[in-house]
Amino acid sequence: MVSNKTEIMKRAVFPGSFDPITIGHEDIINRALPLFDEIIIAVGYNSTKSGMFSIEERMQHIRDVFAGEEKIKVDKYQNLTIDYCHTKEANYLLRGLRTAADFEFERGIGQVNRMMAKDIETVFMLTAPEFTPISSSIVRDVIRHKGNLKGLVPNSIIDKISR
Repeated sequence: MVSNKTEIMKRAVFPGSFDPITIGHEDIINRALPLFDEIIIAVGYNSTKSGMFSIEERMQHIRDVFAGEEKIKVDKYQNLTIDYCHTKEANYLLRGLRTAADFEFERGIGQVNRMMAKDIETVFMLTAPEFTPISSSIVRDVIRHKGNLKGLVPNSIIDKISR
């Protein structure tokens, strides 16, 4: 049977600072790939944070991690995430949850986003248990103290982010 319905692309935006991308981020993105036709990893500018890596460096790290994966796009943005989603015609926001505190924080943002844009659905994915303690801020501390990054960030970028 042939359907007359036009297929709508399932495009998700995975926003974050990714300063740097961790293996937890990588895991969430890899697990989300079968759910969406395209995932835009959107590096956001956050005026309350000073980054260890420039936005361009972060974007390149992400491109290096997902080299060859056609469903992944990497971009940057500065406005409200839901406004960015609209410019990219994305109807899904992808968010990873490590802890109960993450859930409370993300739930509030998700509910406000829903109030402002009913056409954008937030999809939460739980971090795999082995990656729960890993955060970009912990990784930055390890980098500052010249620690071993193995098991914290994707192998493909360890040499690029060691300082």
